[in-house]
Amino acid sequence: MNGIFDSHAHYFDSRYDRETEGADRVLEEVFADGIGTVINVATNMNNVEKCLAQAAKYPGMFAAVGIHPEDAQQLCLDPDTELHRLENLLCERERHKIVALGEIGFDYHYEPVNRPLQKVFFERQMEMARKHRLPVIIHDREAHGDCFDMICRYPDVSGVFHSYSGSAEMAKELVRRGWYISFSGVVTFKNAERVRRVAETIPQDRLLAETDCPYLAPHPNRGKINRSDYMRYTLHTLADLFGMSDDEMIQLTRRNAERLFFSGVC
Repeated sequence: MNGIFDSHAHYFDSRYDRETEGADRVLEEVFADGIGTVINVATNMNNVEKCLAQAAKYPGMFAAVGIHPEDAQQLCLDPDTELHRLENLLCERERHKIVALGEIGFDYHYEPVNRPLQKVFFERQMEMARKHRLPVIIHDREAHGDCFDMICRYPDVSGVFHSYSGSAEMAKELVRRGWYISFSGVVTFKNAERVRRVAETIPQDRLLAETDCPYLAPHPNRGKINRSDYMRYTLHTLADLFGMSDDEMIQLTRRNAERLFFSGVC
């Protein structure tokens, strides 16, 4: 495979239908414009069907499936029911092009926070990832300590902390434990100097890049609906931080993402 590797996207999001000509049109354009691979990341068992259908349609798209902590709480999901549905999908992961479990984790941003419910979903999905030997995609929003404590309980599970917002010290320990660190368009924001300083400390073989589209469009497209071809701005910023050319950063992040998501799976 060649081209840019977008390690985290949500092309099933309804914003594409409301604000663009539709996700299919956007995907046709981005795959024609140098995007080689996209990981389409489901957030609950309601949007997973569309997520998998999109992955099946495009040779360069693969899927991650999981139950996002915010979705679990806002939708008042029953863990036994939803996790049973997820387990059934993972048993057929090769047929569905599923290469990771996620995104999962903790989100303490919006009050009220149902921490016990989030913990049940996080813990049981980590157990599921261990059982199926799948990498996980971690969502960590204002919950750095609790996310770190959870992953430490599962030393045989690894994956990526997406759109990383933690400290350099935490990132160093995550990398030591075999984790990858991914940066989104936030790294390009003018007020994100702290994120850039953390990014430049990440070992080159543990660095990933993503859009998290339709969210977090990079500067100069901040505020617009995001898409994978906007990743060039993120990759350019990362390349500057590491003293590389843009093409070298594209190839570096591609190799790392392929190692994480495709080793032993595809």
